[in-house]
Amino acid sequence: MKKFLVTLTMVLTAVGVQAQGETGRMLTLDLEKALEIALSENPTILVADMEIERFDYVRKETLGDHLPSLSAAGQYAFNIVKQEMARGMSFGADMSASITGDLSIPLVVPAVYASLRLNRTQQALAVEQARSSRIELTNAVTKAFYQTLLLERSYEVLRESEATIAATVDNTREMYEAGLASEYDLLTAEVQLSNLQPSIINTSNSITISKQMLKMYLSIPEEMEIALEGSLAGHLGETWAVPDPAAALDGNSEIRQLDYQQTMVSQQIRLANAARLPVLQAYGSIVFSGQDQTLGFGLTPEGEMGILATPKWWWQKPFSAGFQMSVPIFAGGRNTSKVKQLRNQVSQLEIQKDYLREAKALEARTAVNNLVSARETMTANEKTVAQAEKAYSIARTRFDAGAGTMLEVNQAQLNVTQSRLNHTQAIYDLLAARADYDRVVGAQN
Repeated sequence: MKKFLVTLTMVLTAVGVQAQGETGRMLTLDLEKALEIALSENPTILVADMEIERFDYVRKETLGDHLPSLSAAGQYAFNIVKQEMARGMSFGADMSASITGDLSIPLVVPAVYASLRLNRTQQALAVEQARSSRIELTNAVTKAFYQTLLLERSYEVLRESEATIAATVDNTREMYEAGLASEYDLLTAEVQLSNLQPSIINTSNSITISKQMLKMYLSIPEEMEIALEGSLAGHLGETWAVPDPAAALDGNSEIRQLDYQQTMVSQQIRLANAARLPVLQAYGSIVFSGQDQTLGFGLTPEGEMGILATPKWWWQKPFSAGFQMSVPIFAGGRNTSKVKQLRNQVSQLEIQKDYLREAKALEARTAVNNLVSARETMTANEKTVAQAEKAYSIARTRFDAGAGTMLEVNQAQLNVTQSRLNHTQAIYDLLAARADYDRVVGAQN
């Protein structure tokens, strides 16, 4: 949360905060800033980064198995019933104490080496999964941003059409009252204006929903209003250049993750084989043990030799060191079965990777085809918009001169609105196709 507040403060400082009365604050975003916030604050990204950190701890835990280990133990006991010798005589101590220290130094542990290699691959896979999360989130945020711009532009076109039709209605009403237009012309214009209202309302609601989705991706509070900078046409840029559909898919994250999984299974095979190898380690052990000697031999008060009750602790300090080797001989065939299982997984992953590569190649070709189609449609729509606007101007002039009908004017206005909406949709399709292509090939901003 603290990180989010710092980022948000920087954003607000850069783009400015506009007061919105009781409705709260307005945050102005461009696509670059939206991606920056999403890639730093989205929970999916935060979890992916934490997963990388977790595997770093896993690697350190495995590394600890190859470092010396030192342990100590202590014991203090009261001997309630002591060991007795013949005829009831006892030389056992009333109390005993011991302190033990053990040192183990691994020298040759093949399983640890194999585990460390596996841990490194696991961490690399976590990094790739985090990259995949960023690619997917970039695609989602980019398309949500474009979708919002599309809806806002469509809303503007509908509002412009509404204003034009409303002016036509007013003009037709004046002409009707002056006897220059029929009631049918007036009713036709009013019906066309009424038919436009549902589209305006639906588009307005869609803008609200699209912005809510964008705020969710960016982890922005729902109560904060956002405004988007720029236009769809302003984001065309390199989308004019058609990418090569046969481009290598080595950057595709899903394929790379399967590669890491294959490597991990191969390393698990080596780990299973390492369990069959001898383990060599050095060790050392020292023990401090003592007993209180309540009985001893010495001169009695009478000057005679005898058993004396003189409390005294007697300590011993044995120490040993050496090497220890463990050689696996037979484990019930478990390792052999495990290796066969893992080799089976390698074959499965190879089949999955080949199939996935074909699927992603098809997905890339589809994105390129969509991009080309959208680009051609957009170019054609630019000409259509100009033609529709000219046709409307002619129809309007004819109607004002009494040579045309309101039906012609209404149809011409409808064509202008539709051609503008189609042109905006084609630009969005072009941008969305490019975003999908970048996702497939693993391109990352």
